[in-house]
Formats: sequence, C-alpha cells, structure tokens
Amino acid sequence: MLRYLPFLLVLALWIYAFIDCLNTPEQEVKHLPKVVWVIIVLLFGEVLIGPIAWLVAGKGRGVSADGSTPSEWHRNRRTEFVAPDDNPEFLKSLKDEAVPSEDAKDEALLKDWEADLRRREEELKRRENGDDPQQP
Repeated sequence: MLRYLPFLLVLALWIYAFIDCLNTPEQEVKHLPKVVWVIIVLLFGEVLIGPIAWLVAGKGRGVSADGSTPSEWHRNRRTEFVAPDDNPEFLKSLKDEAVPSEDAKDEALLKDWEADLRRREEELKRRENGDDPQQP
C-alpha cells in the first residue's frame, strides 16, 4: 500500500492543478494564455513540472483592491453588537412572522366552515329524531 502513495500524491496534485487551472478566470492567469497553461498541466503532469509550474507561476495570487490581507480586513471591520430590540431588520422579521400568511388565513377559514357544518349536521339529526330544543 505504501508503494502506491507517491503515485497517488502525484495524481492528486495533477488533478488539483488541472481543475484549478480550468476554474481560474482568464484575468487571474499570468504569463501565458489559459489554454496554454491547461496544455502544460496535462502534458507535464506525470513529472510534476506542469502542475508545479501552474501553482507557482501561472495563477495570480491577487491582493484585495485596498492592498490588505483578509485578516487585516476582518480586524479593521469589527461589527458592534446590536440588541435585538434596536435592530430594525430583526424587528421587521418579527412583523413578517406575526402577519399570518394567506395559507394560514385559508386554513382558519376552512376550520370555521367545517365546525359550522358539523353543528348544522347535528341540528338536522336532532330535528329528524324529534329532539329539537327550539320547539316548546
């Protein structure tokens, strides 16, 4: 099993570099056109020259527009805690939940109709049996 490990690592790097090369936008590819990089990765993948060349020289490792790294960006943009009753978005979501939807209104109306129908059927059965409470 251990003798297959180098082959599997080379294969994994080859596949990773190929997929990364295909998914990289054309603007981020450096030095050569994207099609040429795909061919280099495919042709020289077994000897690791193609995938390593792609990872080192082919793909532009971009920096953000303001020149900061992701950790600097997060450090500079800390959000302050806002209590739920001071958060307008949260309050709006409560209002949205409090208003019954059309389906809920329809369900309630259907239940009322069913209850009324049951009540009328019981009254009819009582009248047929002569148990009408409205007669003296």
